[in-house]
Amino acid sequence: MNQLNPVDILLVEDNPRDAELTIRTLKKHELANRLIHVEDGAEALDFIFSRGKFAEEGLQYPKVVFLDIKLPKVNGLEVLRALKNDQHTNTIPVVIITSSQEDPDLKTAYALGANSYVVKPVAFEDFQEIMRQLGYYWLLVNKALG
Repeated sequence: MNQLNPVDILLVEDNPRDAELTIRTLKKHELANRLIHVEDGAEALDFIFSRGKFAEEGLQYPKVVFLDIKLPKVNGLEVLRALKNDQHTNTIPVVIITSSQEDPDLKTAYALGANSYVVKPVAFEDFQEIMRQLGYYWLLVNKALG
């Protein structure tokens, strides 16, 4: 993977509260030095494939994508499908982080190639702890390709 300005985490989250809490938690634990946050699926695809407002920045494949399912413009499952169907991006780990506990979403996400499926905890402290653990695992423990 040839890339400029490497990114550790691409956070695809339309809920401002969840995004802020995730970013704050990862920064607190020094896991978000190179984090990009986008608010919808179309923007996520533009970032990954260096299109639209990201065209000038060149390819920037993240080490991991934290992806919500319920997104405006292009939903998370379609983003996942696009990433896993492209030979240049299909090895990027994608962690679904969603409030959906629906069995069809879970099955579809794994069928499309999700690397993990995490249901967002409702409690503030539990949410922070899950995000800390995810950041730690995917950035420090997991050995990624590329």
